[in-house]
Amino acid sequence: MDNSAFEMHEDAAQNVSSVGKNTIFRMEKKRPWSLMSVFLVCLLACTLTMAVGVLVLSLVYINNSQPHLEPKPQATTIPILQKDVAPKFQFLSHLPKSKVFEFSGGAIQWARYRNNVKDYLSIEEEAFGSSLNSQRSQMTLGTLRIKSNGLRAPHWHFNANEHGYLAQGTAWIGVVDDGHVVTTYNVTAGQVIFFPKNTLHWIKNVGNEDCFFLLFFSTHDELQTLDIDDVFFSTPEDIASRSLKPEGGMNFIRTFQKQKEDQGVNLPPNLAELVMNASYTQSPDSHVWRYFYDLKGSKEYKFPGGIIQLAQHWKNGSELSNNEKTFSEFLNRHQNTLALSTLRVYNNGLRQPHFHFNANEMGYVISGCAKVGIINTQGTIEFNIHVGDVIFFPIGTQHYIKSACDEDLLLILAFSTRDQLQTLDMDDYFQATADHILAQLFFKKQNEFKKIPTFKEDQAINLP
Repeated sequence: MDNSAFEMHEDAAQNVSSVGKNTIFRMEKKRPWSLMSVFLVCLLACTLTMAVGVLVLSLVYINNSQPHLEPKPQATTIPILQKDVAPKFQFLSHLPKSKVFEFSGGAIQWARYRNNVKDYLSIEEEAFGSSLNSQRSQMTLGTLRIKSNGLRAPHWHFNANEHGYLAQGTAWIGVVDDGHVVTTYNVTAGQVIFFPKNTLHWIKNVGNEDCFFLLFFSTHDELQTLDIDDVFFSTPEDIASRSLKPEGGMNFIRTFQKQKEDQGVNLPPNLAELVMNASYTQSPDSHVWRYFYDLKGSKEYKFPGGIIQLAQHWKNGSELSNNEKTFSEFLNRHQNTLALSTLRVYNNGLRQPHFHFNANEMGYVISGCAKVGIINTQGTIEFNIHVGDVIFFPIGTQHYIKSACDEDLLLILAFSTRDQLQTLDMDDYFQATADHILAQLFFKKQNEFKKIPTFKEDQAINLP
């Protein structure tokens, strides 16, 4: 090549080549250690980054979780009252505002607990039903109106005894017990009926006016009832035929037609064509008085401000008639039965503060109006009651009822005990407490308590 410059570069390249081989050889020996170093450095950096990230997240988590340990935010999570309802509705139901279950022969309304909250018409109704259930009240109340010639179909209740008070009308009752004994009897206003759990019974209006029953059931759960027509139409035809053995066999069974409407309270429009000869017989008293009590004709316990009558079990039945003893003993023989009572309070009279040792109490206002007070661990709750209202007092809760109308206040009351009712009035426990104990408690001189008089006459219902 003529270009000397080029020749010089070629020589230089050869020199460099010889030198480069040695250099490259040395670099190739060192390269694995350099890569390892880079790898280790990267690994260390990643580890440190991760450690810092975990530390930051931990600090954020601890910072955010600290408020949940404080008492005030915890309190906001407690559902004290998710629905805006007055506390009085734990003890009060405006029954006339509840749903009316209409039938061809009458109507039914309920003050009760419901499994499905959507079945309540209002939050007040829900509060009352939930209170009955949560307090394990063994109480449900229903009103039953039966038109003239109407029939509450033969039925039985799986989970409750039934106690009824006839407020109006005349009815004929039928009961079939476990010994296949049929007991029938007539009942008029002011008298009481009783049906043990799982006992078949019916109620027929035999008067010209409507019958109006107040029915108490010994359950705080939803009442479970089965009507005889529902049973019949749910039974396979061949089974019904073999059981009843009618003329015509299954062909006769197939002539029965299930009605579109519920026949719980029944009154066919062509009743005169269907029934040609009806007899309303009365069974012997020894049978009748197991399921019947003449409350209006029973002993009156008179007080200055009113009257109480009781249909209950009596431990000492010496003052009872033979028929009343039959009822008292039969009532006590069954589990979870109730005691019934009428309470009449004169105008401006007061059923003084009291509580019951052994029973919850439920009542229905038949006439008059009143102010009710309930004193429990939460304080005092007062409210007014009128005709058709239902009240509930849990066991041990002190309560009082003051008549507030010109007419007498009349209530029908039920108590969740099969034993004799045990009650303590305010004046009785004040008189029974030593005056020096009261003086110490109320910061009042001992002789001051002599101003509280002792009356010869019981003041359970008093007047000013």
